[in-house]
Parts: sequence; C-alpha cells; structure tokens
Amino acid sequence: MSNQFKQAFQRMSKNVPNMGGGGGRGGGAGEGAARALGSAIVALGLGYGAYNSIYTVQGGHRAVMFNRLSGMKDNVYGEGLNFNIPWFERPVIFDIRTRPVNLQTLTGSKDLQMVTIAIRVLHKPEPSSLVWIYRHLGKNYDERVLPSIMNECAKAVVARYNANELLTKREQVSADIARELRLRSQGFKIMLDDVAITHLSFSPEYAKAVEAKQVAQQDAERAKYIVIGAQQEKKTIITKAKGEAESATLIGTAVKKNPGFMKLRRIDAARDIADIVSQSGNKVYLNADSLLLNLLGDADEKFEKSVSSSRWR
Repeated sequence: MSNQFKQAFQRMSKNVPNMGGGGGRGGGAGEGAARALGSAIVALGLGYGAYNSIYTVQGGHRAVMFNRLSGMKDNVYGEGLNFNIPWFERPVIFDIRTRPVNLQTLTGSKDLQMVTIAIRVLHKPEPSSLVWIYRHLGKNYDERVLPSIMNECAKAVVARYNANELLTKREQVSADIARELRLRSQGFKIMLDDVAITHLSFSPEYAKAVEAKQVAQQDAERAKYIVIGAQQEKKTIITKAKGEAESATLIGTAVKKNPGFMKLRRIDAARDIADIVSQSGNKVYLNADSLLLNLLGDADEKFEKSVSSSRWR
C-alpha cells in the first residue's frame, strides 16, 4: 500500500512543472497543490497505520501473533487492547470458552450386540498452548481431532462390557470413556471439562429378546404365586374337612350320650325359622313339622325311641 502511494506521488510530482509553464504565479500554485497532496497522503498513511496497529481481544478469548518475517511468536496475548505492527504482523483470535461437541456412533458390545451410543463432550483449548494448536491443527482443531478420538474411545470401552452391563453399569462406562478421552486429548492440548452418555440404545432384535425375557419372568412369577395359592387352598380344604369330621364325631357322641341334645338343636333351628318367617312380608302356610315347630308332638318321642333302641343293640 505504501509503495502505491509513493508511485502516485512521484507521477504527480513530474506533472507539476508542466502545469506551471505559464509563469511564476502558476508555478507557485502547482507547488502548493503538491504540498497539500503530500500532506493528505502522509495523514492517510498515519491514519492507516494507527488503525491497524491496535486490536482488541474480547472476554473469553486469547490471541496469538503471526509475523510475516519470523512466523508464529511464542507469546499468547490476553484480553483487552493490544498492539501490532501493521502489515508485518497479523493477530489470530481463539475462543477459549467451554464448547460442546456431540457424537453418535454404532458399535458392538462384548457379546456381539449392536449398540448405538451418543456422547456429549465439553471441551476448550489449553490457553498456554494456543501457538502449538494453531501451528499444528489450526483454528478448527476440535473438528479435526475430537470426532475421531471420541469414536475410537467409545468403541474401545463399549467392547469391554456385555449388553446388559451397559445398562446396569452405565456410570462406570461413562467414567471409562471420559478417562480414555482425557488421555487421548492431552496429546492435542485439548482440555475436557465433562464427558456424558446422552443416549444408549440396542438393535430392535435385542430389544424384542429383552422384552420376551421379561414377559417370561413375569409369567414364571405369576405361576409360582398360583401354585402357592393352590397349596394354601388345599390346606384350607383339608383343615375344613378335618374340622367338619371332628364336629360330626362330637355331635354323634353327644347324641348317643344325651338324646336331649337333638331336641336343643331342633329348638334353635325352630327359633331361627320363626325369626325369618316373622320378618317376611309374605304369608306362608306350612305345617309345624315343616317348620320344625312341632316341639310337643310325637316326633321327639319317635326319635328318642330310635336312639334308645340303637343304644341297647
């Protein structure tokens, strides 16, 4: 740019005597125009130099300097106003704030089940190594490095676990992936703040097999409870039968020893029947024998005779 201004000034200086051929007055005007033009060019050059000799580094950023003569400088420039030599030096601004990177990959587990895993990594460059990063990787260092190492570390860790362990030991799997990624990223001067598994899914065939297994386990548990219920019901029936048998034995013994026991039972039954009939709104016409109310008839006498005759036999 300065060479172009110099050449333009030389061309205009050569044309100044031609314009002043009309006399001393014309020559003085030409010299004044040349001085004004020279002053304007100098002011323009100074303004250009002053404007391009300063630059501002925003918060959360750092700058490295490229020199056209010596290459990359070793210094890293912090936030605020900084100076450089126009045209000879060019600042390169880096964002050192934490940024996310997402990766989803398909890999195989230890028992050869296909697994789809998604990983989210929060990363940032090492501020003291920005010169090395720009020299070897460039400003888009994360796009060049992180996808490959994330893919490789995720597949290496998933291959150590079975499919069911990926679900039951998810926290341990995430920690193993984070440890492997930090070891790999240190060689590229990249710092990792957090590594997390955001998604984990299996093939449709494996999902159906897991569902079928769960259904089979539920059916087995249901069958076990059915068997337990049947056993309890069997015990209840046996206990009830034993109770009824013992009750019948006791009743028979009581009847043999005291025939009046049956008369008491008839009286209790007659009382219950009388209560039911009395509370009914319908009219019932039955004889006393049907209602077991014939307590003073010959039914008891016949019964006592049959019991006494059977006793003497």
